[in-house]
Amino acid sequence: MPLLRATQLQHSIGQQIVLDNAELQLEAGDRVCLLGRNGCGKSTLLRIVDGNTTVDSGDIWRQPGVKVARMEQTLDFASPEETIYDVVADGLAGLGKTLRRYHELISSDMGDKELNELEKLQREIEVNDGWLFQQRIENILSRLELDADATVASLSGGWRRRVALARALVCEPDILLLDEPTNHLDLDGILWLEQCVMSFQGCVLFVTHDRALIEKLATRIIELDRGILTNYDTNYVRYLELKEHALEVEAEQNALFDKRLAQEEVWIRQGIKARRTRNEGRVRALEKMRSERSQRRVITGSASLSVNQGDKTGKVVAELTEVSFEVPGKLLVDKLSLLICRGDKLALIGPNGAGKTTLLRLILGELAPQAGTVKAGTKLQVAYFDQLRDRLDEDKRVVDIVGQGRDSVTINGKDRHIMSYLGDFLFTPERARSHFGVLSGGERARVQLACLFSQPANVLVMDEPTNDLDMETLELLESLLVEFTGTVLLVSHDRSFVDSVASSCLLFEGNGQISEHVGGYTEVSNYMARTAAQQKSATASKAAAPVTSTIEAKPALKGKKLSYKDQRELDGLPAKIEKLEAEIAELGELAGAPEFYQQDAEKVTKHLDQLANVQRELDECMDRWLELAE
Repeated sequence: MPLLRATQLQHSIGQQIVLDNAELQLEAGDRVCLLGRNGCGKSTLLRIVDGNTTVDSGDIWRQPGVKVARMEQTLDFASPEETIYDVVADGLAGLGKTLRRYHELISSDMGDKELNELEKLQREIEVNDGWLFQQRIENILSRLELDADATVASLSGGWRRRVALARALVCEPDILLLDEPTNHLDLDGILWLEQCVMSFQGCVLFVTHDRALIEKLATRIIELDRGILTNYDTNYVRYLELKEHALEVEAEQNALFDKRLAQEEVWIRQGIKARRTRNEGRVRALEKMRSERSQRRVITGSASLSVNQGDKTGKVVAELTEVSFEVPGKLLVDKLSLLICRGDKLALIGPNGAGKTTLLRLILGELAPQAGTVKAGTKLQVAYFDQLRDRLDEDKRVVDIVGQGRDSVTINGKDRHIMSYLGDFLFTPERARSHFGVLSGGERARVQLACLFSQPANVLVMDEPTNDLDMETLELLESLLVEFTGTVLLVSHDRSFVDSVASSCLLFEGNGQISEHVGGYTEVSNYMARTAAQQKSATASKAAAPVTSTIEAKPALKGKKLSYKDQRELDGLPAKIEKLEAEIAELGELAGAPEFYQQDAEKVTKHLDQLANVQRELDECMDRWLELAE
């Protein structure tokens, strides 16, 4: 039985048709990804599902008693000074206010007045079975590793997103709606989110442009395109193939229709010559075709991006020698030596607060190292994509921000009118005259890209450029950065984007340690997996060594006597474990070589699979050894 069924939905915002006779059905266990271009109405559809927006017409049936919770794209809390407990308790509606006040009182010094109020609150909580909800709040906070008494103002964007998710989960919804949940999350946070959604028992409907997240989570995909909802009961890769085929078929059908319409228009201009009744039917058919053509909603054009190339830099863009930098209580960079050459595409990977932005500022000379030296290259022209976009004035119009008061911009030596240039970024003249403050997240990102690419640059610094971009603009940006002949310094938690763009990565491993790896996120992930496996193996070996000698010396002390077969197996396991560890070390060393990933992809995959299989066999041997030893 479905949790929600919507039929014949019609909804418009001004002149834009958001839903046109749309159908939607959600069932328990579904993990549905909602895809569509920026501004097509995805967030509006989520608000329709949770009942905060009413459709113009159509039927929406919800299973009786079904609970819907939504984590919004923008994190607007009532007050930054609210505690995490207060924000999460708000997810319980009326009773949440009672629990908030109760938690506030027991956390403070109380007089007689406060004690009387506390007593009343306790009675109210008991009557409404509120202790169960109190326990639920505490469980959610513990599960998401949140400090109940910390204020929202003290949290980074990633931790605020955890708070928003906790507020949505606390009511134990049947349908969970997530709008761009990975924005501002670091890689650890994204992996945590994946596990959280995978373990959720209800239905999840989520909007995201993180392709790796879609491939991991989505059991099916729904696309919103020009008001039409289309269901694809498949994975993301297959969806792309089906979508491309559907667009090709649509283009062929439109071309045939337009050809017939053109022929009929020629005929009508030649005059009606044959039998009148037959020709009147043909005229009516032509009028119907004209009406059908006028109502056709064509797909919006793609953005057209190009970099305003600056002069070539010197061969060396920056050289860091034994550079160190720390802030009170935390070492961010420890004796880092690094050479960045012209044409490098360098991605910085690590958790929020690890020091990625600090290292960028050291490379660009905006920050002086506390130890070591930084030598900047020659003829550097740096264009900076700022994650927080705090350099743009919300009260200014888009055309004034990008044009800086001029009617034209110069791109690669040629003048272009500002309206024509903004058209490349999908801004109509009306939208280009809008104030920056009223734009959607995706439109704001495109404004910043327009500003970035209007500057002559040979070094692009991209700090979280993928937030809020739709798939097509994201893929276009990927292609542009790959073809860019200058240098790219990239901070991004979008795994697919890093894989496509980066030629090498810097991994922030903690305590100021930064390691360099050839390739993208996949290579870094493989390195982290190998390191974790080796550490686990080393720890197990150290733990096993003294126990092994005890077993060999006094097997009778282990309690129940082993059978002859089990004793033989136990005696042989230490040698087998040692052999497997040596094999893992050898395979890991080969996989860590710089030239390893320059081989054929099939050989690389086969080698990594072999490494994983040997590691799995070692784990099984260790488990068996512990079982027999005990």
